[in-house]
Amino acid sequence: MIREFEYSDTDKIMSIWLEENISAHKFISKEYWENHFEYVKSALLDAKIYVYTKNDEICGFIGMNGNYIEGIFVKSDKQHIGIGTALLNKVKQGNSQLTLNVYKKNVKAFRFYLKSGFEIIEEKDDTETGEKEYTMMWTNEL
Repeated sequence: MIREFEYSDTDKIMSIWLEENISAHKFISKEYWENHFEYVKSALLDAKIYVYTKNDEICGFIGMNGNYIEGIFVKSDKQHIGIGTALLNKVKQGNSQLTLNVYKKNVKAFRFYLKSGFEIIEEKDDTETGEKEYTMMWTNEL
């Protein structure tokens, strides 16, 4: 089930955010993510977040800022069963265009977005990490 974020979800989704960022971005130090934890936690209140639950367990979430996808995070043991796709499809509804950034070295996420209809529109350096990232866009072609 996909539902809107509730404040009581904060600790659980932040745990998923930290664990999955560290796991997916081994090319960036663990400390980078730990140092950004409190900032991201406070920014949750300004984002539109959808949470995927199964049997009352939060399995993943997607964060939106307008039509920009801040991130999709799915617990490691719940990946590859359609949760990320379901979350992405949720935000595709009612949006004619979505954009996001993904690190070039995060091949798994990059391939997921390509498979989901996103295209690269720019390659640039992330000034904070020095890593290359792609800006990708999805457009609803009716």
